[in-house]
Amino acid sequence: MTAGASAQQRRKDTFQRAFTALHRALFKASKGRIAGKGFGMPVLILTTTGRKSGEPRETMLTSPVQPGDSVVLVASNGGDDRPPQWYRNLQAMPEVRIVMAGRERPMVARTASADEKAELWPTVVAAYKGYAGYQTKTDRDIPLVILDPVG
Repeated sequence: MTAGASAQQRRKDTFQRAFTALHRALFKASKGRIAGKGFGMPVLILTTTGRKSGEPRETMLTSPVQPGDSVVLVASNGGDDRPPQWYRNLQAMPEVRIVMAGRERPMVARTASADEKAELWPTVVAAYKGYAGYQTKTDRDIPLVILDPVG
């Protein structure tokens, strides 16, 4: 990576963290009444366990599809070649918690199989066309994550 690319990536990461912090503050203060939708999709707070620290880690995400009691997430990282940290955390510790639509729920995360992704992807892209664009930005196969309720 060149020095220019490294500085550009740092700026992108800094902007993303600042935007997420503002979004999280609005979401939490209003219990989802403000900032409860993003790009037309429900917003949620995903709490994972840090794979190195063991500490809770919160991430604001959108869910393009909610089949039944399950919730689908897209580990796109905006089309970056790196997977998002929340995805790496849930791979190590799949027990997660979400807050969505004013409700907190324990969930178990798993990466969708190739067949599940093939079935879900058209609906995901229909919910937000940007996901298709993210996939064209990277050689990494962007995983879909299915959160299933505990119990």
